[in-house]
Amino acid sequence: MSTAPDPEPRTPKPSLVFDDPLDQQSSDDTDRGWGERAGADGADSAADLKRFLDEKPPHHL
Repeated sequence: MSTAPDPEPRTPKPSLVFDDPLDQQSSDDTDRGWGERAGADGADSAADLKRFLDEKPPHHL
């Protein structure tokens, strides 16, 4: 008769979280990163025109 090997200790499985994901704020819920440029305060119309021309799609020539 053979003896069974000692069972290895089990690592606990990660638990499932059933929280509502809509209760948490995501990075899209903030205004940060939505087209702002460093140092732009909106008062310089020449900078706005340059940005418009830089970001204009090529089919809008």
